[in-house]
Amino acid sequence: MIDLGISKIALIGAVALIVIGPEKLPRLARTVGTLLGKAQRYVADVKQEVNRSMELDELKKMKETMEGAARDVENSIQTNASDFEKSWAETTGTAASDELPGMISFPEYKHPKKNWRLKQGATPQWYKARSGTRTRAQSGAARVARYRPRSGPSAGRNA
Repeated sequence: MIDLGISKIALIGAVALIVIGPEKLPRLARTVGTLLGKAQRYVADVKQEVNRSMELDELKKMKETMEGAARDVENSIQTNASDFEKSWAETTGTAASDELPGMISFPEYKHPKKNWRLKQGATPQWYKARSGTRTRAQSGAARVARYRPRSGPSAGRNA
């Protein structure tokens, strides 16, 4: 950057002391220091952004080369597999099929799509009504009110 020696810095300080005065010099030095700090942080941020973009470009190039290599490997495997199938068909004299001779094929597993949390009982409604099984949610207050003895003229006869 700028090549400043000790003698030049001392000369600049002396001129600043004469021009500005000793009262305002500390405040000016603080202002210059904060501005230099901001400039250094800005330069560091710019450097980080440049480095990040360079790394991103390198990663993109690496990704492209890996994808190309994967495609090449896939193509070579496919060509080798087709060549093997052709040579196998020629040697055995049969058409290439999915099953090898002597191998038993099993059906493919299919998930039953059951949810073990859902209980699906087959108890009939008439049985639930007869045995007193609760089929609907009821609050405690409603249950107390339901079974509260009735007050009235017919209540005294049965007791």
